[in-house]
Amino acid sequence: MPKTSYIFLPLLLFSCFIFGQKKTLQTKFITEKISIDAKLDEAAWTNAELANNFIEIFPTNGKPETPDRKSEVRILYDNEAVYVAAKLFDDPTKIMKELTQRDNFVSADHFGVWFNGYNDGQQEFRFFVSASGVQIDGVYTETIGEDFTWDAIWESKTQITDFGWVVEMKIPYAALRFSTEKVQTWGLNFYREIRRDRQQLSWSLLDNKIVNESTQAGLLTGIENIETPTRLFLIPYSSFYLNANKTQKTIGEFKGGLDIKYGINDAFTLDAILIPDFGQTKFDNVELNLSAFEQQFVENRPFFTEGTDLFNKGNLLYTRRIGGEPSTYPTTGDDEEVTDYPLTVNLLNALKISGRTKSGLGIGVLNAVTEKTEATVKKTITNPDNSITTENRNVVVEPLANFNVLVLDQRFNQNSSVSLVNTNVTRNGEFRDANVSALVWDLNTTQNTYNLSGNYKYSYINEFGNQDNRKGYDSYLNFRKTSGKYRFSLAGQYVSDDYDNNDLGINFQTHYHSVYGNVNYRILKPNELFNSFTAGLTQYYEFDNRTGMLQANRLNLVFNTENKKNDFLGFAINTRPFVTYDFYEPRSENEKRFVQIPEQIQFYFFLSHNYNRKLAIDFNPYFTFLNERERVIYNILFSPRYRINDKITIIYGLTYNRQNNNTGWVAFDEDDNTIFARRNRISVTNTIQGKYTLNNKMNFNLLVRHYWSYVTNKRYLTLLDDGTFADNFAFTENLNQNFNTWNLDLSYSWWFAPGSQVSVMYRNSSSLFSREFDRSFNTNFKDAIDNNNLNHIFSISLRYFIDYNSLKK
Repeated sequence: MPKTSYIFLPLLLFSCFIFGQKKTLQTKFITEKISIDAKLDEAAWTNAELANNFIEIFPTNGKPETPDRKSEVRILYDNEAVYVAAKLFDDPTKIMKELTQRDNFVSADHFGVWFNGYNDGQQEFRFFVSASGVQIDGVYTETIGEDFTWDAIWESKTQITDFGWVVEMKIPYAALRFSTEKVQTWGLNFYREIRRDRQQLSWSLLDNKIVNESTQAGLLTGIENIETPTRLFLIPYSSFYLNANKTQKTIGEFKGGLDIKYGINDAFTLDAILIPDFGQTKFDNVELNLSAFEQQFVENRPFFTEGTDLFNKGNLLYTRRIGGEPSTYPTTGDDEEVTDYPLTVNLLNALKISGRTKSGLGIGVLNAVTEKTEATVKKTITNPDNSITTENRNVVVEPLANFNVLVLDQRFNQNSSVSLVNTNVTRNGEFRDANVSALVWDLNTTQNTYNLSGNYKYSYINEFGNQDNRKGYDSYLNFRKTSGKYRFSLAGQYVSDDYDNNDLGINFQTHYHSVYGNVNYRILKPNELFNSFTAGLTQYYEFDNRTGMLQANRLNLVFNTENKKNDFLGFAINTRPFVTYDFYEPRSENEKRFVQIPEQIQFYFFLSHNYNRKLAIDFNPYFTFLNERERVIYNILFSPRYRINDKITIIYGLTYNRQNNNTGWVAFDEDDNTIFARRNRISVTNTIQGKYTLNNKMNFNLLVRHYWSYVTNKRYLTLLDDGTFADNFAFTENLNQNFNTWNLDLSYSWWFAPGSQVSVMYRNSSSLFSREFDRSFNTNFKDAIDNNNLNHIFSISLRYFIDYNSLKK
């Protein structure tokens, strides 16, 4: 145990120190050049030690591989990279080899190698290749699982043979993290999936009674005295955008910038973006939001998704805050209105430094700077002669701002960690600053049978000119049994009134305490009906701190199965057995105002066919009944997918949601009464995804989404002090809502060299809102795709990967 870990000994008393024997593979140093061609004809491969005798993970955990599907793997290394060769025996006519874009398994056999350069049971860098030659790479941690947003630069080649298929891989040290020791011992595992049977195998057994996969890895020995090359990579890019719509002339724009990746040493890496360009990132699935909270969006910008597992400790970071909406809105006076309010703030630059010392201490720093942003306020002036003039003024809505994240994460005992996390937002001038810190722990017994996890978070908000700066905290503790057929979890949380991490994180609710309990059962071996089966019962209660009133409660029973045809089926009953009290929906300055929420029961079912089928269907209906007259919610998801051949797949998705007699906030009247409405809401989402993959480096993708949602208010209500309602016949304002969004992305991507890409995209989109509308789907769809409402963008982007070592040569 590292010396720095002894301060955590009181937290480890429940651990026992028993270690099992691990499989070991010894590699050899080579001077011979290895050609990545999947031929394995170099002499060095003949003399390399063999890893074989794979063991089934699923469906029959622990079953040895069969001779007709045996796997043989060898590893070599030099001062530049680690080399992997695998012979995978099988009937070559039955090997599935669908072509996809990078990081997509779908319906193809694949082989993977997993490296843990610290052999600490905490994090693995995983590299997979499908039988069609598609690369998949990601980072595994127990808390997140596999994160495939991380991409590395490495080489691979596959070949179908008369005995099965062959994989050859070259993984540069730049794609890995490891200690600076002269003699290295890495965690190692190999993985193989035979897709037609969904059969999963590994070299070192992954026992399904244990949650953490990384602790079950074998060992790679023999790497000694490596002289790794300088890890400096430059990725310059240039982009051209052509924007057009009916209301303005066509505008062309060039952009250029540079990404830098620098290995400070073998363990720490710096990533930086200068003049970032995210113009080709995926569009957001915007919806008509009627809730009291903002809509949370998925992060699609590569810099903020790749290799960020360390920064997600404590769940304090919501990167969409960086370059998101301005933090303030202009205050207007009489006869003033805001005429130009920016929806986003420009990101000037960003960097992140991350790595881990040989003692297991992970250090991460993420920093970003956004530019000063202004809105325009117009004032209308009536002159003495009754003539009208206007004058504009600019108001700073977001100053120059610095966003910073610091993480210190100490690992120990091969499966546990304690972390300190700090996020800080500093804004220039008389604007709000924020600082949030957290202590986070994740402790496991040596046999990974029990887990104790939790955190303590503290926020400090400095409002300029406000002497009473706000301080708050959030504390959480969870105890779990994490192995065996029967498992359970007990948790509790307390959040104070003034806890606020929303400057760089996202948090919807405060001033509550909660308790949570779960028991579940699973089969560990297939039976005559199922390959897998789990059943769980969950209870949750949440109370308002100020009044002690119940603000949330759930009692859920869930069944999930995978049948012998590898189709997934599930069923659940979710209930809210007691009346609850919502303190957020009234949106009142009186923080103790609430609305009563009736009891409810919900039933749902889902079916997801095995995607190996040419035609597969996802089907998920659910029905919710509330203890209130005629108040019902219906939601149906229907999504068929058809694989025309190994290159072409089309997926259609339909989601229909109807809420009858929904009750929600709409406005405040002239007397400052809180006005709710009894309303009907219908939402329809249609999506089409299509891919045409020419080869493992070149593909076309189509993504289309039309979202339509409308609300018709049937009667208005006044919220009373006891959380019930009285009819309000005096309020007659039209607050019906009709919202349409349309997005179409058609893209072409070509990886013409390792790390280098040309991408071409055509995008059109529209967003329409109205109070007066036709409730015909055809009418709304036609309006959404009407060229008068569409914005068109055509873009070409070129990114080129430059290795400093190649420049030296």
